[in-house]
Amino acid sequence: MKLRSTHITPTLEFYIPDFSTEMELPYIDAGLRAGFPSPADDFIEISIDINKEYIKNRDTTFFAKVKGNSMVNAGIFDGDLLIIDKSLEPQNDKIAVCQIDGAFTVKRIKIEKDTVWLIAENEDFKPIKVTSDNELLIWGIVTASIKKF
Repeated sequence: MKLRSTHITPTLEFYIPDFSTEMELPYIDAGLRAGFPSPADDFIEISIDINKEYIKNRDTTFFAKVKGNSMVNAGIFDGDLLIIDKSLEPQNDKIAVCQIDGAFTVKRIKIEKDTVWLIAENEDFKPIKVTSDNELLIWGIVTASIKKF
């Protein structure tokens, strides 16, 4: 899947997916064990297409590469590639790509009565209280995080 950069910010680098090709990869549907392997485990090898597996709404999905560590306790690290769906409704406790006062960030949405908070998943970052003085745009909901090891 080829990525084409569309916009770079201090916290995110945005990409659009390329659906012009399919790439089916081998997939073992047996459940990988993190403990001792069982020689008796039978498995069937099938194929999956990463686009079909991770992208549910093709026309409203985009990628962003994370820069920073404000979401490490949610398992999102610097350099991760996020899959974001713009068609999903922002909801309490969802992780979203937000633009607040012109700056992009990835945060967990917390809704308390009439107050919206953008919460980092790292104790080193303070919650952001969204007030009437702020301009908040929710760009989309994070549906997956892809890591490189």
